[in-house]
Amino acid sequence: MSYALIQNDGLISDEITPAIVPWWSFTKTIIAAAVLVLVRDKILSLDETCPGKPYTLRQLLQHEAGLSDYGNLKDYHVSVEAGMSPWSVEEMQSRVNASNSAAAPRRNWAYSNIGYLHVRQLIEHGLDESLDSALNRLVFRPLGLHRTRVANLPSDLSDVVMGNIRNYHPGWVYHGLVVGPLTEAVVALRELMTGSLLPDHLLAEMLKIRTLGGPIAGRPWTSPGYGLGVMAGGTDNKLSVVGHTGGGPGSAIAVYHTKEPVPTTCAAFATSDEGVDVERIVVSKLAL
Repeated sequence: MSYALIQNDGLISDEITPAIVPWWSFTKTIIAAAVLVLVRDKILSLDETCPGKPYTLRQLLQHEAGLSDYGNLKDYHVSVEAGMSPWSVEEMQSRVNASNSAAAPRRNWAYSNIGYLHVRQLIEHGLDESLDSALNRLVFRPLGLHRTRVANLPSDLSDVVMGNIRNYHPGWVYHGLVVGPLTEAVVALRELMTGSLLPDHLLAEMLKIRTLGGPIAGRPWTSPGYGLGVMAGGTDNKLSVVGHTGGGPGSAIAVYHTKEPVPTTCAAFATSDEGVDVERIVVSKLAL
């Protein structure tokens, strides 16, 4: 297990040379940040209906677009574990549609990687630019993230700590897989939450949280919720945190920020064979 923490503008890491790790679903926070930059620049709109679709960009970012998810498919997990190449987007959508029925927009909350695939497509089609190029220009460089990038091919993972997984193709993360050091993950979230990238009104939109219920068994959440690309809510050690947890074959990551008792941002990463609960590690360090 490794961690990185920023408190009072001081960066602490237990790695002398921070490793490159998969950010998994913390990528959603980065994608949401990029989208909000485009909203700031009036290239995209949060609340206009997406072209030819019954949902808005806000609904996609908040998992309220009524979309299903490929993570529920048994064949998806079998194919990933077998080291197979990703299905095409069309095949993936066909498999999901054959197995799941979509809810109507605005009626239900349902976590959907497919929703963030659609956000990626809005970015790429709207800018005529690849996701890695767009994120580099809109987020990575403005925040000073020099080692963070998008992994598109297996060769892009050659220097990435992947746990016990072998022959993994990052294309299985259809919305895109950001990889980078934990130190840059905490910098990214810290800068995002303290307003260095987004104007106050758009950061406020990101932090409009939909509460999703009560405590989650086995996890530190007492009042979990979701904003625009961020998980947020209360924890069992009385903190209010915002950030994102992510997991994939071989490893897991958690990156969270709290304002109290002092502004602190922490990220933790662990491989599956370490048996570490990264959410609890982060929540405990945020409370120190």
